Amino acid sequence: MVRTLLVALAILGTIVSSPASAKRDTAHYTSITVFGDSLVDAGNFYIYKTTTTPDPVPDYFLPDPSLGYANGRFTNGYDYPDLISMHLFGVPTTPSLAGGNNFAYGGARIVDTGDNIPDLQAQINAFQTSGRPVDPNGLYILNFGANDVFGAEGALPVNGLGPYPDVSTYLQAAADQYVAGIQALNDLGVRNIFITDFPLAGDPLTTEANNDLSLALTKLNLDAGTDLMVYSLSNFNVRVLTDPASFGLPPQRLDTSCIAAGAQATGCTGIFSFDGIHPTAAIQAAGYNDINKQFGLTSGVPEPVSWVLMCAGFGAIGGALRSRHRPPLERTPTSRS
Repeated sequence: MVRTLLVALAILGTIVSSPASAKRDTAHYTSITVFGDSLVDAGNFYIYKTTTTPDPVPDYFLPDPSLGYANGRFTNGYDYPDLISMHLFGVPTTPSLAGGNNFAYGGARIVDTGDNIPDLQAQINAFQTSGRPVDPNGLYILNFGANDVFGAEGALPVNGLGPYPDVSTYLQAAADQYVAGIQALNDLGVRNIFITDFPLAGDPLTTEANNDLSLALTKLNLDAGTDLMVYSLSNFNVRVLTDPASFGLPPQRLDTSCIAAGAQATGCTGIFSFDGIHPTAAIQAAGYNDINKQFGLTSGVPEPVSWVLMCAGFGAIGGALRSRHRPPLERTPTSRS
């Protein structure tokens, strides 16, 4: 994403994350396939930018390894799908451009507004044309939404609303297309689907988008054997910032980033964001642990919990994050050919 979940503190309306027992025939998932934005990009954007001639996105923000970005990721370590994969298979996810099952790209949206970055449907299409079979015992992750909200806000350099006449119409289209992507995977035979909400910092457009998503999800027509897991990254961010000790973390600074503080050598201890946009590897690891605790993705045994969604009291945190200096955007200024 452009401003990925890490600056996201909105609460997901009425969608309640709940544990679920995966509908699979194996003790553990047998593969992981990822669709999404920079929060879960394993290196596709880095490969795309550094190997395409001429450079298709010369003004893009690049996860430069000299600054401490790790292995093409948009942080200083592995992201949560990588950690799931490492626990199950001993290796992180591999970008699709390197032959793997991680189709995520930094800068991706749900809605295709005509730039060069593969958005949700393009990523699903790339999976279908890759020749990879659908694994009914595999885990399929979708992590989108923040770039769509930023486009609706006019915070991206081009194609903010694409062909849509107004913000509300665009956000409704984003929610509907997100759910259409879930339906498409179900219809392909995918049986274990994990999605995240619109995770941008708690603003009215994020709330509107998540309300649209909540309603759109009720229109799904999933097969009886399909398990849909909905996780609120925004809720996670609230909890990790207000009660970091419960995740085994020290208090998290929001007034700087790890790069700005020059704290890469320390592992960015006590700093929430790696670059002012994306969370540090420690936050990614805390998210992985929280996801695994709730859904049992690596243990097969979810925790029997029920969430009470918090609807107020986090405006100050969201404001602090959103008032931070924003680095160059990840969207391309050119049109898709």
